[in-house]
Amino acid sequence: MPDTIYTDRVLAALYDSLNPAGADTDFYCALAREPSRILDLGCGTGLLTVRLASQGHAVTGLDPAQAMLDIACRREGADQVSWILGDITALPPDSRFDLALMTGHVFQVFLDDIETVAVLSAVKKSLAPGGRLVFESRNPPARAWENWEPDRSRRTVEHPDFGLVETWHDVTDVSDGQVTFRTHTHLTADGRIETSESRLAFRNRAEIDALMRLAGFTDMEWQGNWDGAPFCDESPEIIVIAS
Repeated sequence: MPDTIYTDRVLAALYDSLNPAGADTDFYCALAREPSRILDLGCGTGLLTVRLASQGHAVTGLDPAQAMLDIACRREGADQVSWILGDITALPPDSRFDLALMTGHVFQVFLDDIETVAVLSAVKKSLAPGGRLVFESRNPPARAWENWEPDRSRRTVEHPDFGLVETWHDVTDVSDGQVTFRTHTHLTADGRIETSESRLAFRNRAEIDALMRLAGFTDMEWQGNWDGAPFCDESPEIIVIAS
């Protein structure tokens, strides 16, 4: 079940203002240089999905949160994308892709190793010969969650429909390779505060590599940031390019 931050229609409407396109978006757009069949797994509001379609790719956007897909389907150019509500099991069985993407740290929402291997295996099955899966996960030694405290994470944005919006996080548990935290969203116009709880898995490179191999992937390239730098222990990200 997706977190409230993705299923609540107000919070979903705020998502793009709080998570604008950045270096990660450019990185993923540059992966497919020729017209390709692309799966955007966990496509959210479709920011990347529609941009890929505008580059001439045949793109399928898949997401389990109706509120996010509703926003995606209203984007300019959304009619060039095949949108599917659901998880990986919702794909037609004969689907084949040259490139599958899991962006926005989607990989980290899969907490159980058995579930993770099942998802990766299903993606592997959907890839055409020579197809690739690309995704990122936060590198545990970088301890990204230490910035998810109120004094470090608080920020404000101006939204055209909701006015001034303030958000912040607080971490409630760090244990067994997983981090639980809350996201608070304050709509200053009416004083309402919405709170969503999330739990993410923080796996190291060796753990990710083992899961990938169990799912049938044998060739992995590892990068550590959006500039293409090779992965090292100090990298903020673990970016996987697998086939």
